[in-house]
Amino acid sequence: MSTLIRHGKVADDHWQWIEGDVPRVVERLEAGEHLVLPLAVWSAHRARLDPLRASVWLGPDDVPETLLPWLAGIPLVAIHFPVFTDGRGYSVAHLLRRRHGYTGELRAVGDVLVDQLALMAQCGIDSFRLRADQPPAAALAALAGGLRSPWPGSVVP
Repeated sequence: MSTLIRHGKVADDHWQWIEGDVPRVVERLEAGEHLVLPLAVWSAHRARLDPLRASVWLGPDDVPETLLPWLAGIPLVAIHFPVFTDGRGYSVAHLLRRRHGYTGELRAVGDVLVDQLALMAQCGIDSFRLRADQPPAAALAALAGGLRSPWPGSVVP
């Protein structure tokens, strides 16, 4: 099982990661589930979604500007790193924080390694769903140097 590091601490995660199209998305949200939906699914259901329970994840080929009209109301944007060598997620995080002023939670998910956390934080990512084989203690140690992100709302103590 993977571990969530949020704001420099191991944290519980009430968000459920959804891949692909899911039947009954709106019904699941109405039942109290918190879902992180792929951009295509989020976009298809956006008008009917409760913004407190529905968030979005972006893949490396997704265009973050698609979210701009609604960005301020999205509590969590997850950025999927399909393999640790794919650096496009760093650019997406940087664009969302610097160019578009996103102040919500930015989460790295997928093939997230301890060695990447400092650079991810510098790009504005403030929570990390570690790959299952990555030790949480090593992640906390990697972030323990008082690293501060330059983006408002993103501080990794």
